Amino acid sequence: MTLIRPTAGVADASGPVRRPGVGRAVAVLVLVALGALIPLLGPSAALHGTGEAAAPGVGGIALLRAVLFGALCVPVGEFFVNRLARSLPAAPGAAEGAPRSWAPYTAVAGLVAALGLASVVSTGNLVPHSLAQIDVGGLYASRDGKLALVEVNAFLLAAVCARSRRPATQLWPVAAVIVAEALRAHPTTEHNPLLGSGLTLVHLTCATLWAGGLLHALRTLRRRNGDTAGAALLGLYARVAAVLLALITATGVWSSLRRMPSGTILDQLTTTAYGRTLLAKVFLVAAVAVLALWARVRLRRADDPLTACSPARAEVVVLGVVVVVSGLLTALPVPIRWS
Repeated sequence: MTLIRPTAGVADASGPVRRPGVGRAVAVLVLVALGALIPLLGPSAALHGTGEAAAPGVGGIALLRAVLFGALCVPVGEFFVNRLARSLPAAPGAAEGAPRSWAPYTAVAGLVAALGLASVVSTGNLVPHSLAQIDVGGLYASRDGKLALVEVNAFLLAAVCARSRRPATQLWPVAAVIVAEALRAHPTTEHNPLLGSGLTLVHLTCATLWAGGLLHALRTLRRRNGDTAGAALLGLYARVAAVLLALITATGVWSSLRRMPSGTILDQLTTTAYGRTLLAKVFLVAAVAVLALWARVRLRRADDPLTACSPARAEVVVLGVVVVVSGLLTALPVPIRWS
C-alpha cells in the first residue's frame, strides 16, 4: 500500500487557502502609507498663499513627530485599558485573554523618530545630510537639545522595560517623553511658558489615553471574540473617554487662544498655515466625537452592544489621522510669537 502525502502549498477542492487577517493587514499598510502622505505633502498645501516660510525639512520633521506621538499612544493605552479590565468580572484584560503587546515595537519606532529629531536639533534645526554634520555634544548646550536627549534616552529605556518582566515600568520613561514634549512646545521666550506647558501636558496625556486606549480595547474585544465582558469593557472605556474628550477640548481651545487671541483667531484660521492645520484638526476631532457618540448610543440601545465596534473602528482610524495632523501642526510656524 502506497501512502500519498499531500504536496505542501496545494489547495484543496474547496478553493485557495488564504491566511487569516491578510486582507486586514494589507488595509492597515495602505492606511499607514496614506497617513504618511499627510505630513509629507501637507506643509505645501497649508503654507500656500500665506507668505510664511517653513523650516527646512518640515515634512520629514512632521512625519517623525507623528511617529513619536503614535509611539506614546500604544503603551499608555495598553496600560489604561488593562487597568480598566481588572475592575470587570471575567476581565478581557487578563493575561490569558489580553492581546499581544505592541509596546516593544512602538518603543523602537519612537526611538528612531526621537533620534531623527535630535539630529535635526543638533545641527541648529537644519536637516543633516551626513553623519559628520551631527553634533551630539552640541545637544547639551541648548534647552531643545537637552529635551531631545531626554526623549531619545526615555524611548531606549522604554524599549528595555517593555521586554522585561515588568513591562508596566515603561510608563515612567514614556511619561518623561510627554513632559519633554510639553516643555519643548513652549520655549522660555513665550509669555508664561509654564502655563502653556501645563496645558500641553494635560492635552497630550488625555489624547494618548483616548487614542491608545480605544485601539487596545478593540484589539482586546477581537481577541476575546466579542464576549459580554468585552462589551462591558468597551462601555467602561466610553465613560472615561467622555471625560478625556472634555479635557482635550478645553485644553486645546485654551492653547489656541494663547497662540491666536480671540480678536484674530477667525482670520488666522484661514490665512496662516498653523491656523489652517488647526482647523482641519478641529473638524477631524468633531468627526471622532460624532463616531464616539454613535458607538455609545449603540452600546446603550442596540440589542447587540457589540455593534458599537463598527463606529469605534472608524473612530480609531480617524484618531490615527488626528495624530498625524498633530505631528504636522507642531512642525509649522506659529502665527504669533509671544515676546
